[in-house]
Amino acid sequence: MKSLLFMLAVSSYLIASLIIPTAMASEESYEEALNNFKHAEETAKFFDESYGYALFPTVGKGGIGIGGAYGKGKVFKDGRAVGESSLKQLSIGLQLGGQAYSEIIFFEDEKSFKDFTSGTFEFGAQASAVAINMGVNAQTGTTGNSAGAGQSGGSQKAKGSYVNGMAVFTAAKGGLMYEASLAGQAFSFEPLGK
Repeated sequence: MKSLLFMLAVSSYLIASLIIPTAMASEESYEEALNNFKHAEETAKFFDESYGYALFPTVGKGGIGIGGAYGKGKVFKDGRAVGESSLKQLSIGLQLGGQAYSEIIFFEDEKSFKDFTSGTFEFGAQASAVAINMGVNAQTGTTGNSAGAGQSGGSQKAKGSYVNGMAVFTAAKGGLMYEASLAGQAFSFEPLGK
């Protein structure tokens, strides 16, 4: 049993080490991700009505039994970056593969913004996201129990709404991952200028 757990941990580490370096975001990737979300029908209205948002241009995720995800992002208020954030996720359960995706979290009001920017914040297993398509080649993906899959194909539309003051959307960038795992995302926040 110990050797099986060790092999799963090593395999997960190897997959994550291939995916996570893609999560290092450049200014160009922020602009591209922001542009994609601003032009997606499911998220466009949130830019006008939200108090602020956190944008993670690339989150890398991988796992075999035990998995992880990592991404760096920025937090915005009134269209300006006010801080940096990192997303970390550890998951245990039925999962195999790796993927990269973009994630955006909209804050409905000042309270939800302050909750997120308090230094550390974590989504529990009950939190969900809407997975949206970003163009013809994009695939709908999920981020564990912290996300639910959107509809792909046909004329169905994924719809998002605020839950506990936050609305979360993901858009697959590449990879393939099968999972049914218990996972929560944890975030850190550092204001700019510190």
